Amino acid sequence: MQRKAYVTGTAALLAALLAGCTSGSGGGSPTDDANPGDAGTATTAAQPGKYSTLPEPCRAVDHDTLDSLLPGIQQITDPDQRDKAYQGEATLTYDTDRQVGCRWKVDSADATDRLSVDMERVVSYDNTVSDDDEAQKLFTQKETAADLPEPSASSTAGATSATTGATTGAASGTASTSGKPSGGPSGPSGTSSPSGSPSGTPADLQPRTLSGLGDEAYLDDQLGGSGSTAEQRTVTVVFRTSNVIVTIQYEEQPTATGTVPDSKEMQDRAGNLASQLADALGG
Repeated sequence: MQRKAYVTGTAALLAALLAGCTSGSGGGSPTDDANPGDAGTATTAAQPGKYSTLPEPCRAVDHDTLDSLLPGIQQITDPDQRDKAYQGEATLTYDTDRQVGCRWKVDSADATDRLSVDMERVVSYDNTVSDDDEAQKLFTQKETAADLPEPSASSTAGATSATTGATTGAASGTASTSGKPSGGPSGPSGTSSPSGSPSGTPADLQPRTLSGLGDEAYLDDQLGGSGSTAEQRTVTVVFRTSNVIVTIQYEEQPTATGTVPDSKEMQDRAGNLASQLADALGG
């Protein structure tokens, strides 16, 4: 009976020692029971975008540029009215760190010109998606909605060389198509092409993607109205720089029936403004 008691006591002692070792091991290494992937997830959190604020858009366009885009502004004789026209009208927004905009409208003897500049700072609320990636996704959605024509096989090679040597956003990137009319944009002289045929529009004036402007960009050119009304042209340039997307919309409505706004002239003006804003953003 004494031997049996000794064996039982020894077994109890060993069990206690083993339990102590297990408990001590767990307390000294708190990460032993942690998910091995937790540390990796923490280190791969997406980085915030480059921009945390936005500029004031009504002050982002200088007077010389507005004189070019809105010719009627120099025809305003009243100094106070002219200053008001230069100032533009800020878009109503409730968070100027996320979205801002400005509008200008000026009448002249020949036409009514409108200009709008909108800026959006994109923020991702998914820790695994960066602000830049979220902005790129939003930009792609805008570009898809614009339904730009696909580059034709004959213009693909030319588009590569043209975008490489581009000096401004308006001149960079070319694409042509035989599939989608761009609303009958005018040719180089400002006359409309027959029946709005895209074949009457030079490839470098077709709606297209642009290079050398921000991280990615595109230009759209649409002509509306015909017959008894003057034709209004709308040129839109959209570009992304990091997590900021800038949209420029430039419209011209002639006063004379049958007059067609010049496509190249309007694209050049809008493209030059886009380049200025991209430079100001550091993109």
